[in-house]
Amino acid sequence: MRYSGLRVLKEALTGHKGWKPAWRDVAPQAHYDYIVIGGGGHGLATAYYLARNHGAKRVAVLEKGWIGGGNVGRNTTIVRSNYLLDGNEPFYEHSLKLWEGLEQDINYNAMISQRGILNLVHSDAQRDAFTRRGNAMILNGADADLLSTETIQKRYPFLNVNNARFPIKGGLAQYRGGTVRHDAVAWGYARAADQLGVDIIQNCEVTGFRIEGGKCLGVETNRGYIKGDKVASCVAGSSGRLMAKASMRLPIESHVLQAFVSEGLKPVLPGVITFGAGHFYCSQSDKGGLVFGGDLDGYNSYAQRGNLPVVEDVCEGAMAIFPMLGRVRLLRMWGGIMDMSMDGSPIIDHTHIESLYFNGGWCYGGFKATPASGWCYAHLLATDTPHEFATAFRFDRFAKGQMIDEKGMGNNPQLH
Repeated sequence: MRYSGLRVLKEALTGHKGWKPAWRDVAPQAHYDYIVIGGGGHGLATAYYLARNHGAKRVAVLEKGWIGGGNVGRNTTIVRSNYLLDGNEPFYEHSLKLWEGLEQDINYNAMISQRGILNLVHSDAQRDAFTRRGNAMILNGADADLLSTETIQKRYPFLNVNNARFPIKGGLAQYRGGTVRHDAVAWGYARAADQLGVDIIQNCEVTGFRIEGGKCLGVETNRGYIKGDKVASCVAGSSGRLMAKASMRLPIESHVLQAFVSEGLKPVLPGVITFGAGHFYCSQSDKGGLVFGGDLDGYNSYAQRGNLPVVEDVCEGAMAIFPMLGRVRLLRMWGGIMDMSMDGSPIIDHTHIESLYFNGGWCYGGFKATPASGWCYAHLLATDTPHEFATAFRFDRFAKGQMIDEKGMGNNPQLH
């Protein structure tokens, strides 16, 4: 069943009796060609592109909870490709291009809004760094525009341009960046994958791997053993716990990242804005709430909740750049479990165990990477060769000293 304006009109006139479930509720089969562990954005995108791009027929997605209940629904919804390094920028630009055609591709309204993203500059050195970043973006086919203080003051009159501590000396803009409705991404990919024959199995937790002779034969779950010719881990912040069941220790730590939403306001923020002198980023949702976040909590955790010191730190960053927010009330907050790699860049690779693959270590970049992650992971699973945009995302880069250290965004940047 395809969604369309005419379909909505027809259902409205006939009592909405013709709608069908977005995806099937199926029981697990005994054997699949591909088992994708994790029903978040990356796992669902992987299954969808396996079926669409590579013609895979027997594909299962195993989700321990419900679709949309993990990190894919617990982020700040920002999409962009304003990266610097060769290992990252082509990948994220590919992802942004996939975002631009996603709704037509999967026939689902993901509420993609390319309102633009502005990274503010507060020093001469930062302007030089952002000039280099913008040039790297342009060389990789992305859009970038270095704005003057006067232009920013004209376009964003609410910013405190003459702040004594953090004067705004310019900014790097990417007009194709913006936001996407996070849970709609999960639902859209789930529906599209289901229509291609993928089995989406909720409330199916993987409790172990069956490994014999150095090869993964399948997974043990709370719903029984499921055999799989290829098994793909894609569980974000739970990667360490899951891969420990295969006796693997990952170069990853799990941390809490908090996000916040204010009360609903009239339109005040035209796009996404990030603070250049602190870790703070903000956009406005379709409901009017300001959606914002900042740094990780300072300890390892698997809890989906944060702490008050980080709330204070994020709100201080907000006040430094947006003095107008002083009287805005905070409506709610939540935490997502971040899988922080040592260099701040992801891993899409084989493991040393035959037929067992890994996708993780997304740090702050997981949501925006969703389409390209699924695209490249599906390519790896189907062909056993890395996709051209993900050749640098390998385990062995840590042993070889080939880290992709995008401005120290790993879990221990002081060590980089």
